[in-house]
Amino acid sequence: MDTVDAQHPAGAGTNASVRVRIDLAYDGTDFAGWATQPGLRTVQGEIEAALATLFGGLEGAAGPRVVVAGRTDAGVHATGQVMHVDLDAERLAGLSRADRGRPGGQEALAPTDVLARRLGGIVGRAGDIVIQQARIAPDGFDARFSPLWRRYEYRVADGARAADPRSRRHTLAVRDVLDVDAMNTAADALIGLRDFGAFCKPRDGATTIRTLEQYAWRRENDGVLIATVRADAFCHSMVRSLVGAAIAVGRGALAIDDLVAARDAAARTSVFPVVAAHGLTLVEVGYPADDELALRAQQTRARREIAGTPPVA
Repeated sequence: MDTVDAQHPAGAGTNASVRVRIDLAYDGTDFAGWATQPGLRTVQGEIEAALATLFGGLEGAAGPRVVVAGRTDAGVHATGQVMHVDLDAERLAGLSRADRGRPGGQEALAPTDVLARRLGGIVGRAGDIVIQQARIAPDGFDARFSPLWRRYEYRVADGARAADPRSRRHTLAVRDVLDVDAMNTAADALIGLRDFGAFCKPRDGATTIRTLEQYAWRRENDGVLIATVRADAFCHSMVRSLVGAAIAVGRGALAIDDLVAARDAAARTSVFPVVAAHGLTLVEVGYPADDELALRAQQTRARREIAGTPPVA
């Protein structure tokens, strides 16, 4: 999941560059996660390779680098992912000029529209990445540090619903019939600003303090259970642990009191499982008004702390 660090500065690029916001979706099944990894197929790797094709040379040997709102794990999907990239302004404009000379080129097509189309044409060849939109980012926009929240959904087909093999790539199947009311009681016990150390894979120097703003379960008309989980940010494996805890309660394997005790201990635990990645989808990233983007990015980088606990980096 997304973790907050100071790897990338906020702002709208240098005087010679322009920051572009790109919205995209992908099926995470065949990716080893978002982040580039040597020898593995990743979403970031595919996108940056395509950008190097479009903007190679003057941008440097590595090509443009992208910054994403949520670094999804291997197998996790996205329908509302957001990233930004700083591009040479003249070369971006050149995409549009070059496109006009092609058969079917449109004089009125904006450079960002051409970028979305051409980038999508390269990364979309396998059919598992879709570039939805590209546009010039407002001043102060940072895809990673400006968001107010990220919203995920997790899909579960339990024993109350007939198995559907067509959903196996994006829905977790469990044999038990789950108690949705009990799962919502568990979810309610986790909402708020707290240390989610029990639900996060530890990482050196990273905080596990988060604000869980929304966590709720519903059963759709087709019988599928869907969890909606929204927070200011998520630490590694947090959503899948939250879902695993609710499922354990819903099948009667974990008492609410034991869940609360694990929550308050704020230490990694085995009393509930971390569920599989394929049921998880990043569906939306929420940003503040344009004039608040830079301030939000600055606030996100600041230390998080809960009253009565030592400051956490």
